[in-house]
Amino acid sequence: MELLSQAVQRLRPSATLAVTARAAELRAAGRDVIGLGAGEPDFDTPDHIKDAAIAAIRRGETKYTKVDGTPALKEAVIAKFRNENGLAYGPDEVIVSTGGKQVIFNALAASVDPGDEVIIPAPYWVSYPEIVAFAGGVPKIVATTIEDDFKLTPEALEAAITPKTKWLIFNSPSNPTGAAYTAEEMRALGAVLARHPHVYVLSDEIYEHLVYDDFAFVSFAAANPDLFDRVLTVNGVSKAYAMTGWRIGYAGGPKTLVRAMAKLQGQSTSNPCSIAQAAAVAALTGPQAFLADWRQTFSARRNLVVERLTAIPGITCRRPEGAFYVFPQVSALIGRKTPAGETLADDLMLARWLLEEAEVAVVPGTAFGARGYMRISYATATELLEDACRRMAEAIGGLQ
Repeated sequence: MELLSQAVQRLRPSATLAVTARAAELRAAGRDVIGLGAGEPDFDTPDHIKDAAIAAIRRGETKYTKVDGTPALKEAVIAKFRNENGLAYGPDEVIVSTGGKQVIFNALAASVDPGDEVIIPAPYWVSYPEIVAFAGGVPKIVATTIEDDFKLTPEALEAAITPKTKWLIFNSPSNPTGAAYTAEEMRALGAVLARHPHVYVLSDEIYEHLVYDDFAFVSFAAANPDLFDRVLTVNGVSKAYAMTGWRIGYAGGPKTLVRAMAKLQGQSTSNPCSIAQAAAVAALTGPQAFLADWRQTFSARRNLVVERLTAIPGITCRRPEGAFYVFPQVSALIGRKTPAGETLADDLMLARWLLEEAEVAVVPGTAFGARGYMRISYATATELLEDACRRMAEAIGGLQ
C-alpha cells in the first residue's frame, strides 16, 4: 500500500524556495551570491510593532486565542477594510490565519470539490495551482502576455468559464509581474462575472500598499459592489509591514465560507501565534507614515532595475505598477550558447546558469506558468541590485 496520499503527491516543491535554498548552499560554500529570488522586504519590522509584541509577552498574552483571531485583531482588520478599502464586514465575516497562504489554503480546501475548476491567470504565484490541485480541483490556467501588460482580459475570462468553474483567483498587484489593475479594468471583469453567478472571486491583495507613480489601488470587491457576496478579500501584514516571519494573514468574505475556513483551521493549526497577532494590531492601527518612505525606496529600485535590464540586448522588461518584482522577457536568450559551449534550452537553464556563472539568483518564469521569462525581486539593497545587474549584463554579453 502506498504510504503517501495522492493529494500530497500532486504537490510540487516551491520553485522560489528552491532557488533561495540553492543560493544559500552556494553562499555556505563561500560563493558571493546575490539573491533576487525571495519575495521578502529587506526592511526591518518597525520598532512600534516589535514593541507591541514584547509588551504582549510581558502581559502574559502567550495562551491560546480564539481560533479565527483575537477580538482586538479582528476589530483592527474590520476597521482596515472599512477605512482603507470601503468594505463592510462583521466579526463573523473575517478570519485571521497563519499567513496569507493559510488563508488561501483554507478557502480552497473548504470550497473546492474534485473536478471543480479554478481560473488562474498566468503568470501566477507558484502556490495557487498547487493548492487547487491538492484540494482535488482543476487549475484552469489562462495565459496573459507582456503585450497585454500581463492582465486578464474580459474576453479571456469569458472564454475560460464553464459550468464547472468555482473560483477566479485574482491577484493585484501581482506576484510575479507587479502588474496592477485599475478600477475600470476590474469592473470590466466584474461585468463578465455578473453573467456567471456560480463563480466566486478570491482577490489576493497582499501587495496593496506597494504601488507606485500615483497608481490608485482599489479592492476588487469595492470596484464591483454587486459582487461583494461572491468575493473573498485576502490580505496580510507580511509584505507591507516587513513581517514575513510573523505569519499573519487575514480575509473578509461570505459568512458561510469564513465559518468553514475557521472550522478547518480549528482542526489543523488552531489559532495564529498570539504574540504575532498583538504585533499585527499595532501594524494595522499604528503609524503608517513609513509606508510612503518605503514605497519611495522601492520605486527608485524598480526604476533602476528596469533601466539596467532594458539596456541588456535580448531582454524586454515592463515597468510594473506595484509589488517588488520585475518580470523580464528573456526568450531571445533561449538557444544561445555559454562560453563553455552549453546551449541554454529554456529559462530554467538560463536561471541556473546565471546562478552558477554570475552568482545571481533569479526565479525562472516557468515556475509561474510563463516560459521565457524570469522573476527578479528588487526588495534588496540598491547597491546589491546595481551589482547584480552588472553581473548579469556581463554574463549575458558573453553568450554566443
